[in-house]
Order: sequence, then C-alpha cells, then structure tokens
Amino acid sequence: MKVRVLFHDHCFDGAAASAFVTRFLRTKFYPSAQFAYTGLAHRADQLFEPSLFDGDVNVIVDFKYATDPQLTWYFDHHQSAFLSPEDAEHFHHDTSGRKFLDPSYRSCTKFISTLVKERYGFEAPDLEELVTWADIVDGALYESAEAAVKMDAPAMRLTLVIEGSKGPHLVQKIICLMQSQSLEQIMGNPAIQTEYNRLHATHLRNIDLIHKAGSCDGGVIYFDLVDYGIEGYNKFIPYYLFPDSAYTVSVSTSSFRTKVSVGSNPWVREPLRHNLATICERYGGGGHPKVGAISFPIGAVIEARKAAAEIREELKN
Repeated sequence: MKVRVLFHDHCFDGAAASAFVTRFLRTKFYPSAQFAYTGLAHRADQLFEPSLFDGDVNVIVDFKYATDPQLTWYFDHHQSAFLSPEDAEHFHHDTSGRKFLDPSYRSCTKFISTLVKERYGFEAPDLEELVTWADIVDGALYESAEAAVKMDAPAMRLTLVIEGSKGPHLVQKIICLMQSQSLEQIMGNPAIQTEYNRLHATHLRNIDLIHKAGSCDGGVIYFDLVDYGIEGYNKFIPYYLFPDSAYTVSVSTSSFRTKVSVGSNPWVREPLRHNLATICERYGGGGHPKVGAISFPIGAVIEARKAAAEIREELKN
C-alpha cells in the first residue's frame, strides 16, 4: 500500500505537518504502508492534476483543498483554503469525516496534533519540539526581528534550508528525519549543514540587497526584486531593517510564477487594521490575516507591480 502526502512545499510547517501526519497515519491506520511525498506550490493556474493522487491513500496537509474523489485525508489551517465557492461547498458536504479545516490555528502541525489527540487518541511526545517550533515559525512568534534574522536556533536554520533548497529531494529527506530525530540532530546531517552554509551566505547578501532596494512610506515597506532574480528571502529582513513599519509589500519572480508578497510586522506596537488574506483574495491569492501572497503567471510583472502598488496604498490608510 502507498500513502501519498501532498504538502505545502519549501515551508517548515508544511514539512513538519507531513512528518506528524505520517506518524499518525502509520500508527493508527496504515502500519505497513509506504509513504511518499509531493510538494505543492501556489500558482496562478492552480490545478490539481489527477496524477497527483496516485496513492492507495492520498493526503493533503497545509495546502488548498481538492475535490478529487481520490483525496482521503485533508488538514489545513488557512483562511484561503478553497480555490472556488464550489470547492468550499464540496468540502462542507463531505461525509468521510476525514477532512478538516480550522483557520484559528497558527500552524497546520499544531492543528493536526491537537485534532488527532482529541479524535483518535494519538500522541507523539517525541515530536513535541517539532510541533512547538512549527507554531513559532508559522506564527512568527520570535522574540524580535533580530532573532528571526540571526537564526540561532536549529529550527530557524532548518527553516532556511527548507525554504531555500532547490528541488524536492532535500525537503523530502528532512520530512523523513523529522519523524524520528530532534531538530539539532537534523541540522547535524552533513548534506543539510552544507546546504545551510550556502544559503546563509545568500541570506547575508539578501539583507544588503533589501536594504538597498527597500523603502518605507506610511508604515509600509516596499521593494521590488524582479531585476535581481531572487526567488525567496527571510520574510523578517524588512522588519529588521525598518523596525517602525507595520506592513511589507514586495514583488519577485521565480521559475514558475511572479509573486506579490504581503506581510505584517509581528512586533508592531499598534493594532493591525487590515486582513491581508482578504486583500490578497481580491487578486486571486490568499493566506492568513497577517500574511498573504498572490501568484501571477510567469512574465506578468506589470500586472504584479500594479497590484502591489494598489495594495501598498491601501495599507497606508
């Protein structure tokens, strides 16, 4: 038997949720199954191809809902979980009792661990560190922007590797290691440590680049990375460089999309006035109330910059 786990790719919470759900399903339902993992990325033309659901059992964690009849289990915590009203209707009429959504949780990993303890009596005390750090990472619960950028803790260094590594292999390796090793042990793996060293050098360059490209007006940081070819960066760098800001809006490109990222400063003193997921949903994106994103097609830079400019002005008000 094969269990296919589809997860939010290059995301600490997505990887941690995959590891935790594997332990749960293997222990409670499929002890002899082979588990396989496929990372999913948000795209402008988001579609769930039937070929993705190639397991005897198919699971989605920390990602959009799919109506495919081969989907067996579903766990998510995003406000923007559905691609369409029809998908939402499909979810709410599901009678399997194995599809769950709760946007009140900061992380999908914490949601899964709480849910399966209450419903199925499953606990994994040795994974408590993983659950705790998934909540910290996805909820941006760092003590300061400086701590988030310096990344002293093993979980924070591992986040850099998960978010920045190319291809599927290293993230899938980390998911397997997360099921039985501490985060410090995982970071001691030679391949993972080598990748961290490479990505950390890039991280330091990104700090300088965002400082050069960024500006803050009306409490909103803005920078455009299209001409620099940077696909990703530590999302706390802007707040480290501009500590008095409330929001950040940026434009970047990658091999499969043009992206507008919208975030809020976790350390801002004044209450935040905007739901960023709701704003991003108007442009076909989504996320959480405090962080969101919009995926545009490859090359749609003008369209992305227009949306970013509009959102920037809205957040100033």
